[in-house]
Amino acid sequence: MSEAYFPVGPGLGLEENFLSLDDILMSQEKLPGRAESALPRLALALGQGAGGAESLPEGSKLEIPLWLAKGLHDSKRRIISVELPKIYKEAWRTVFSADANVVDLHKMGPYYYGFGSQLLNFDHPENPEIAQSILQASTFINRFRRIMDSSQNAYNEDTSALVARLDELERALFQVGQKGLNDFQCWEKGQASQITASSLVQNYGKRKFTEVDG
Repeated sequence: MSEAYFPVGPGLGLEENFLSLDDILMSQEKLPGRAESALPRLALALGQGAGGAESLPEGSKLEIPLWLAKGLHDSKRRIISVELPKIYKEAWRTVFSADANVVDLHKMGPYYYGFGSQLLNFDHPENPEIAQSILQASTFINRFRRIMDSSQNAYNEDTSALVARLDELERALFQVGQKGLNDFQCWEKGQASQITASSLVQNYGKRKFTEVDG
């Protein structure tokens, strides 16, 4: 029997995948910013329509959903400027560099990696440091090791405490590790006829075959 819904993974890098529920939710996360020019008829949309005002004057401070910030951001016209959320600033990058495992990423931002990648769409002088922090050793690699170790050493246990501090991408990785462990345990006990490749590996193989064939 086929599944009613096949989960679609999030996009990678600067572009979202709007068939992905995770990316749709991520695009609602808000960015601090500032109106660099008057914004007509946007006050209510941005939750700042008190007193019947329909327009936002130049210089207004904003909390803008990511999808709208990307639509309004234009380096030539200077419609809005976008600031870095605090968790991506230098002070927090220093914390991640010291010990990324101590940070509760889910509390700070449930889509930390995806949202951080989206910040690279905006012209900010700290973009290289942000990319270095979220994608290389100071954060992802260090946390990834612990996530996979935890997923492989928690069999038939309550894992809620283990995943509570993880962002959504990390939770998905943990679930992949848990599924692999459970499948292996079933095979070892004779409860499964064979070990099959994970869906992630299968999808990657199909993608590579399509690229070569094209």
